[in-house]
Amino acid sequence: MHWIDISIFILYMIGMLAVGYYFLRRNKTESDYYVSGRNMGPWHIGLSVVATDVGGGFSIGLGGLGFVMGLSGSWMLFTGLLGAWLSAVWLIPKVIHVGREKEFLTFPQMMGHFFNRRVALLAAVISAIGYLGFTSSQLLAGAKLASATMPDVSHHTALLVMGFIAVVYTAFGGLKAVIYTDTFQWALLLAGLIFIGIPMAYLAVGGIEAITAAIGSEMLAFSNISPLQSLNWAVTIIPIWFIGMTLYQRIYASRNEKSARKAWYIAGFFEWPVMALMGVALGLLARVAAEQGLFAPLGFDTAAGVDPETGLPMLLSTVLPIGLMGLMLAAYFSAILSTADSCLMAASGNLQTDILGRWLRKGVSAKTSLYISQAITLLLGVGAVWLAWKMTNVLELMLYSYAFMVSGMFVPVLAALFWRNARPAAAFWSMLAGGSVTLYLIAAENSLPGGIQLPQNLDANLFGMTASLTVFASLQLLPEFKPLFQSSSNS
Repeated sequence: MHWIDISIFILYMIGMLAVGYYFLRRNKTESDYYVSGRNMGPWHIGLSVVATDVGGGFSIGLGGLGFVMGLSGSWMLFTGLLGAWLSAVWLIPKVIHVGREKEFLTFPQMMGHFFNRRVALLAAVISAIGYLGFTSSQLLAGAKLASATMPDVSHHTALLVMGFIAVVYTAFGGLKAVIYTDTFQWALLLAGLIFIGIPMAYLAVGGIEAITAAIGSEMLAFSNISPLQSLNWAVTIIPIWFIGMTLYQRIYASRNEKSARKAWYIAGFFEWPVMALMGVALGLLARVAAEQGLFAPLGFDTAAGVDPETGLPMLLSTVLPIGLMGLMLAAYFSAILSTADSCLMAASGNLQTDILGRWLRKGVSAKTSLYISQAITLLLGVGAVWLAWKMTNVLELMLYSYAFMVSGMFVPVLAALFWRNARPAAAFWSMLAGGSVTLYLIAAENSLPGGIQLPQNLDANLFGMTASLTVFASLQLLPEFKPLFQSSSNS
């Protein structure tokens, strides 16, 4: 990559660190650090939500889907639109007012309000582990992008650099820095895709006639997807809008209910069709370029052997001229940072507020508590880099993190919202059952000799949610369980 492109990229990264340092000096309390002072408007919140949800992992992952499936891969993010709009109607009105009244900082605090402290603690553990994995997926996406576009940089070196930038900037600035930079980063990504990435790639492969000649017609159809694949995406992605810690932080950060709901509608629209179609279109163009032999200088005469998730970065490095490559690379890294920082903030909030808070806050000032939050963010960031070091597939790691949280917590959240007098014991054991079943099935699919094949190739998350619902209903409805699992008072 030319020194001009590298210079543009370096200047962008320095700018992100500068923003983090700016807000480091302005944050005074945990409320500033974790929920932005509770006064953010709908556009900042909405763009931050979509930047977080459709950041680098989905950007690179969508490119991989476009490479393999074509335009049908865009249906993955249609489930994001459904989740955003459903939660705007059903979730936000039920949680924003109590969150502001009780000055909640996290999702598990809301679970403690509906159930009890033990349920809140388990939710915090599940959420922290899930978001740590999700942070790792974003760092892995950044490393793949960097190593594919800069062949002289190894995958692990790129991972360490990405990890350093993302972790330090997030630990410095807190959620307000995250939200403001997310707005800018999302605008940068959209502009890069609309005005640089897609037009240049389209022209490079020769237009629509060359595209249809290089790939099958099914790649250009929206029906190249099975109902089971749609179901697997739906049960994994839609529920996250009801249990995502990053989303609750932004609900609490909104100035009022109207602003929060508007933000969610904005986020849903930008997920699908906007980002969904642009992401898979670039992946499809990468597939065309590979079949045409444009990646031959990189060692690939056809699409065979190309990692689908590196096809998009290779396309950009092949077709973009000096200068524009640096801008496009900065755009994709901005998307990666916009998700990594939010997920790291979520895991940090869970650990600091919900898991260690009762010990760490005793006898300390607000400023000391803020310093502790920053230190926890740094430590978790190091853990996320280590996890990314061990994984190879961005979308796989990201969806596993989603599945772990969804299978454990979706059923109890729905019960809290719509089931009067839901029992804390039912919530606790259903969370434990759902998460455990999903983790076992994921581990068995990937590590047991020969693996296991789930029926009809259904997602492990579906079985975890079924186990969670079964346990919850049993403990909630069967009267003989009531004396044994008598609930304690909410806290």
